[in-house]
Amino acid sequence: MTSPMHPIAPGAVRYIKLGPGGRWARACFEAREMQFGAPDEPHDLCLAGDWDGARAVLSQRMRTPGAASDTLRELREFYTQGEDCLWITFADGHLWWAFAELGVVDLRERPGEHGAVMRRVRGWLSTGIMGQPLAMDMLSTRLTKVAAYQRTICSVEDADYLVRRINGVDEPTVAAARQAGDAMVAATRALIERLHWSDFEVLVDLLFQRSGWQRVSRLGGDLKDADLIVEQPATGERALVQVKSRADGATLARYEAVYRAGGYDRLFFICHSPEGGLVPGELTGVHVWTGDELARRAVAAGLVDWLMGRSA
Repeated sequence: MTSPMHPIAPGAVRYIKLGPGGRWARACFEAREMQFGAPDEPHDLCLAGDWDGARAVLSQRMRTPGAASDTLRELREFYTQGEDCLWITFADGHLWWAFAELGVVDLRERPGEHGAVMRRVRGWLSTGIMGQPLAMDMLSTRLTKVAAYQRTICSVEDADYLVRRINGVDEPTVAAARQAGDAMVAATRALIERLHWSDFEVLVDLLFQRSGWQRVSRLGGDLKDADLIVEQPATGERALVQVKSRADGATLARYEAVYRAGGYDRLFFICHSPEGGLVPGELTGVHVWTGDELARRAVAAGLVDWLMGRSA
């Protein structure tokens, strides 16, 4: 998708399984179709709009009244839902969605394996209107559980959630949590900026400890060009860590040169109050933590209480 679409506002929402086990899904996506039904169902009567006749035929053919009622319901849904009905299905680990055009086409004379009838759709999509992927593992189970439905067509629980995900709109609770998180980051950044330089070094040491790095140098020791040297046991990486309350681009460039000459795997340059932009050069393995990013890492590491204790 090259540009955002208009938000959708469906009048109804239905799930459809495109063939047994979803076997028709790929063909439907490519042909811009929505296929449905078995040849032995009363499609001639459905095409004619004779629902009483269809009910009578199904009542004779189906083993139970419940099965006949469910089949008739699905037939009516497929044949009569309007163009404002949002249809969804699941395939290839994603949710797919489309709006179907009016009119049902008989496929019973078409060779090959497919549904008995079909409706044309205006393109199946597996992304939201802003291009965001709709991967099943990123969606609520409240929605994805419908993929286990044993029949073919059904309504969708929490359709409002589905529409918000397609439209790229945050859930109200998510929006509230994000706002609270942003406020926490802002407050944490202010706490970090108030730290004495020695406490700032301790904070950085704690950050690396809680991220699985092990310090192999003395904190604030006698190393000429490093505040910390740390190692990652899982990968064997060795990193140079430089901690500055204030620094500019020239200072960063100087430590990049030290990093290049020292044979380290990574350089972490950490500064809570940069003077101008701190943009790393073309070297790989250089990480610059400042401002909000540094604050987010402190929040994620559970260091807010520690920071409040240093500021009380």
